[in-house]
Amino acid sequence: MPIFRLSNELIFPPPDLAEDNGLLAVGGDLCEKRLLLAYSMGIFPWYSKGDPVLWWSPDPRLVLLTKNLKISRSLRQTIRKGLFTITFDSSFEEVIKSCASQHLQKDGDTWITQDMIKAYISLHHSGYAHSVEAWVGGELAGGLYGVSLGSAFFGESMFTKRTDASKVAFATLLQQLIRWDFTLVDCQVATTHLKSFGAAEILRSDFLLLLGSALQLPTKKGKWKLEETGTALF
Repeated sequence: MPIFRLSNELIFPPPDLAEDNGLLAVGGDLCEKRLLLAYSMGIFPWYSKGDPVLWWSPDPRLVLLTKNLKISRSLRQTIRKGLFTITFDSSFEEVIKSCASQHLQKDGDTWITQDMIKAYISLHHSGYAHSVEAWVGGELAGGLYGVSLGSAFFGESMFTKRTDASKVAFATLLQQLIRWDFTLVDCQVATTHLKSFGAAEILRSDFLLLLGSALQLPTKKGKWKLEETGTALF
């Protein structure tokens, strides 16, 4: 299939026209309206520095349905030890830059370019992008960020400086999403780490149906705050 080249018009081709590797389109920009349209259609940007913006919609898709959440016994024990203080939306810029730095150190490259950082900080200021932080004694030990639309959370990246910091941050986020009646977390592509939480690969067509249902619910915009009330899952 051809790879579609985007113009200045805010439009994407249908996701089912993507290449076998998930690549759907090239070009365009990372303005807020385009990003939100992309996420609402099950599309996300992913490219390297110096390349044009590449837009993806992989098939299969790794998705974590909140009803299928699994927390391992060892992680539950770590959480109960209270080694980390977890916050939401308290240091978004530091989190996304830490994610970029970790990818750069590990892989020698990062898809979280300066343009991506600016774009997601803008989404954060508009109340759509959110971060989760794990702190130890005032030091940021790990965290993650993503985008929220309807009852769907689109996970983008995570980092860790201390063992289990990002796992505790992610598990805490999942618990809070369940309390807020979120239905799914889009994990994009498969990793053993995310599968350990109950994420599974599903057909893109099934994901798009689930996403369509999730988008019928209102988006929880604005600054998120961790709520301590409700039934503990750990």
